[in-house]
Amino acid sequence: MNFVEELKWRGMIHDMMPGTEEQLQQEMTSAYVGIDPTADSLHIGHLVSVMMLKHFQRAGHRPIALVGGATGMIGDPSMKSQERNLLDEQTLRKNQEGIRMQLAKFLDFESDQPNKALLVNNYDWMKNYSFLHFIRDIGKHITVNYMMSKDSVKKRLSTESNVGMSFTEFSYQLMQGYDFLFLYREYGCKLQMGGSDQWGNITTGTELIRRKESGEAFALTCPLITKADGGKFGKTESGNIWLDRKYTSPYKFYQFWLNVSDADAEKYIRIFTFLSKEEVESLIAEQRTAPHLRPLQKRLAEEVTIMVHTKEDYQAAVEASSILFGNSTSETLKKLDEETLLSVFEGVPQFEISKEELQKGIKAVELLTEQAAVFPSKAEMKKTTQSGGTAVNKEKLMAFDEIINHSYLLNDKYLLAQKGKKNYFLLIAK
Repeated sequence: MNFVEELKWRGMIHDMMPGTEEQLQQEMTSAYVGIDPTADSLHIGHLVSVMMLKHFQRAGHRPIALVGGATGMIGDPSMKSQERNLLDEQTLRKNQEGIRMQLAKFLDFESDQPNKALLVNNYDWMKNYSFLHFIRDIGKHITVNYMMSKDSVKKRLSTESNVGMSFTEFSYQLMQGYDFLFLYREYGCKLQMGGSDQWGNITTGTELIRRKESGEAFALTCPLITKADGGKFGKTESGNIWLDRKYTSPYKFYQFWLNVSDADAEKYIRIFTFLSKEEVESLIAEQRTAPHLRPLQKRLAEEVTIMVHTKEDYQAAVEASSILFGNSTSETLKKLDEETLLSVFEGVPQFEISKEELQKGIKAVELLTEQAAVFPSKAEMKKTTQSGGTAVNKEKLMAFDEIINHSYLLNDKYLLAQKGKKNYFLLIAK
């Protein structure tokens, strides 16, 4: 597999330093990507870089994932309008461990292959490096003029921003440049990859290697992922889409990919899956013939959910989706764990009901009018039920005064009431 050719047809190359492809064809090469440990989980904005590392390893090269413990304490000024909060070492270590566990799903860290992946943390080589030694050994090799010419610096110093830049942030590119130099010396790393906003920082590293070691190093960046409507990729109204299920449930994760636009699905299926060019082109042709069937979105959601979570999580998400959008049964509903149940019904009206009353048993008409205002009146509830329009836990009520008791509870806590086809209400027994 030719790494550069693979990335090209997937639309994953923005800039590439001359000689990069020749270097990769010449020998097994080590390349690194930096990951900011600002949380103990990656989000889908990180996935592009992770996919690049995965493709790199599949092509027979050695990927290095660098967790920026030291640089994370400073904050990268690229594309930022203000400085970020600084993290302490304990938080950084916790975040690194969470990231390591997620990366292990994508990269082979354990085998005895010569191209097995490495995980490093720049805090380990920066923590004992004195400021005096750093500015003498590294600072003198990169001029202020060179650093000022970078876009990330220019934007922050522009008169429109009125924010300015601290010396801490200004020094970020020097520290990232030193990371590249350190990895070049320690592991023979000759390539750094990242998003297109990192080009300035990456080329500072190649320049430092040239000046300090008379060596040749390379840079490759991928485009920043955007949405067709101009919105920010990976963001929803409730925030980032995380890889860790404790922040984003597998159901919500699946739904995110299932609901992307047709234009975005065409782009994302190339970037976020390992499907072959032929499979992707076939799916795109199928989508254009029958867009209402959404084959692209369905396959994209399947591939990414299985890759990040598990096949079981994917199947559970498909089943959960059928509850709202298909003809599912009460059996499907009863199989949902609490996390998925709450994800599926996030945003529907909720009512608290008495668990004690349920132990004794309560008439449905009283439950859905007095304890929970699903219906405005008993008369309306009776009328809707008689016409087959009332359901509890996806089962139609045969009588408006049917007795509902604690045996109906889902996860020993919830009841799902339904009025008509599309109006759901979540009743929480307390």
